[in-house]
Amino acid sequence: MSLPTSASLDRRRFLSLSGAALGAAALSGCAASVDDGSASGGGKKTLTVMCEKEDFDIKAAQKALGVNIRLLKSDPTKLNAMLASKTPPDVVRGLGATDAPYFAARKLMTDLDPYFAKSEALKPSDLDPVNDLWRYDGGKQGAGPRYGMAKDFSQDQMFWYRTDLFEAAKLDLPSETEPLSRDEWLDLGKRLVKRRLGKVKVYGMNATGLGYFTQIMGATASAGGSLFAEDLATVDFSSPEALKALKWYLDYTKADIGPSVTNPNPDGWDWPTYQAGRMAMATDGYWFGGAIAGDPKVAEVSRLAPAPQFGGNRVSPCFGATGFWMPRDAQNKDEAWKFFEWFFGGEPAQGRAAAGWGIPTLKSLRSKMPQEQPYQKQAFKVQEQELTHFSVLPFTPYAQIAALDGVISKVLPGAVRSGTSAGKVADELNKQMNDLLSQGKETLG
Repeated sequence: MSLPTSASLDRRRFLSLSGAALGAAALSGCAASVDDGSASGGGKKTLTVMCEKEDFDIKAAQKALGVNIRLLKSDPTKLNAMLASKTPPDVVRGLGATDAPYFAARKLMTDLDPYFAKSEALKPSDLDPVNDLWRYDGGKQGAGPRYGMAKDFSQDQMFWYRTDLFEAAKLDLPSETEPLSRDEWLDLGKRLVKRRLGKVKVYGMNATGLGYFTQIMGATASAGGSLFAEDLATVDFSSPEALKALKWYLDYTKADIGPSVTNPNPDGWDWPTYQAGRMAMATDGYWFGGAIAGDPKVAEVSRLAPAPQFGGNRVSPCFGATGFWMPRDAQNKDEAWKFFEWFFGGEPAQGRAAAGWGIPTLKSLRSKMPQEQPYQKQAFKVQEQELTHFSVLPFTPYAQIAALDGVISKVLPGAVRSGTSAGKVADELNKQMNDLLSQGKETLG
């Protein structure tokens, strides 16, 4: 079963779906295998998993685990309601980079350390450090108990580009070792865009991978600053570093050279656009190679580049670390852990690694990363070099990422249309986001 390509599929959701690559034919018939709760179950326990049906082969999971699986479509509103009523799913898909602090701070997650300590399939010594994004010690991310695990990861400010579009524009290809400056990158986007009758026909770039907030957070870090205060309770878009990042994104949006909050990509996400030769550069990490592998002609002209930077403080963060966690009030924790061991350490994990859907989060699976094709060799080489600049940017426990992105989506369009200065945009973002963060802090007491 191939991944869906409808316009409704956005990039954030696609990251959750990229685990669908279990090799080639492992997903046959998965839609029909979903247990909607109506089956008698034959005496087996039912494991409730909130994710997308493309995340894994449900029939294979049921066979391997000896349980029935009831799949609930990912829905943040429904999840919050189920958590509040203490009737949560047994397993939940999430983004470790942004979800873990929020849910762990509210004591809604199960401490998985006792399970990891006894596991033969998922040994702590085999876990890549990116899994620390799923740790929270009550005050900061990256330490304390493990509350989840990432299925794979990428450094989400790296970008893929099409050599054919660069050659058509008579432009040099980006370096494989030295990152572009953000100004150089923006200039390339302006040179690569193609318009017809005033409308963009080929995007020069997309700089909005995984949303605005995290991208501005990463850009601020590369400028030597931090968007969050040290206690993670406030943001400051007015600092010199954050203002530099914000001004860059305003310039990108005004230039209309790629998808933005004022002019979204009608395809819904990058792959259909990039595949059709209508996007020259796509800010998608190593995981995008899994999609590229499905089209040999596109693969031939695709290359991966380091994350562009603002200055000498080179950072290359992960904004996803997509994986699963177990709610504190889950009813079938032992069965849920067996699912963890199968999904993260068994056949699905090996299939994802071999297909190039992100960097494996078990160090023992690194050798399976594909290097057969020229583009795979190039991407592997660039990715290996980039890992030395991997950065963890702590996220606040006081608000969910969707709420912060929502503020940006509300403020930026009007500001761009009216020509509002970056300083005034920063003031408005500070006001609205800090109100949200203050409310979240009060809720936690």
